[in-house]
Amino acid sequence: MDSLGRRIPRGWNMVRKFAAELLGTALLVFFAVGVATLTFGFKADGGSFIAGVVATALAFGLTLLALAYVLGPISGCHVNPAVTLGVLLAGRISLRDATSYWVAQFVGGLLGALALWGVFSTSPLYHRSTTGLGTDGWGSASYIHIGAGGAFIAEVVLTALFVFVILGVTSKTADPSTAGLVIGLTLTAVHLIGIPITGTSVNPARALGPALIVGSTSLHQVWLFILAPLVGGALAALAHRALFPSKEGSPIGFASASS
Repeated sequence: MDSLGRRIPRGWNMVRKFAAELLGTALLVFFAVGVATLTFGFKADGGSFIAGVVATALAFGLTLLALAYVLGPISGCHVNPAVTLGVLLAGRISLRDATSYWVAQFVGGLLGALALWGVFSTSPLYHRSTTGLGTDGWGSASYIHIGAGGAFIAEVVLTALFVFVILGVTSKTADPSTAGLVIGLTLTAVHLIGIPITGTSVNPARALGPALIVGSTSLHQVWLFILAPLVGGALAALAHRALFPSKEGSPIGFASASS
């Protein structure tokens, strides 16, 4: 149904959802990864690592908060394949719709990264190999030089928490008016701890887009930042179904994919 109560054909409704997920993911990458690149790549943090962490964490959280309220009524504003997997396993979306969401998210992530690279590449201070594009990593690519095993565990845990919160605050018993705020703040908290460890993916689409452009080590390591968040999303769905076994669904606007 649209805002006037008119029934929207399923085909057109799916197009709207696809467009919302593509646009939302592209905007999340452009703005949030853009801040990450400015702070850690261009060193706009003034030499203060913790200032860069806080700025980047807020960029991700606030961008998602805004997108949740704007795009939530259209697609649920997943803008993250791990979230879509969690919603799928929680029984709130069909496999057909989830597949469409995944395609939109990965395309959106790449388009957002391409747009960001297009902007930064016009600067004489930008060098793809050194400035990067806010990619994730372990070993020498990690601030604390975390190993691959530690990076995998961190990404699973952080994503599981993020998706678990989303599934909880979008249930019928929750208050939909505060869902976007809680989701945005949770993503901020996840980045506050995750950035020094891996750079924080918790979103395969956000990880893959920049890695494809930067290449080298970022592209070689990106598999972890695709796989680990998906594992985390699946674990979150299992935990949610175990703790909230009733089929309560979710309110229109956040996380669900209601027609």
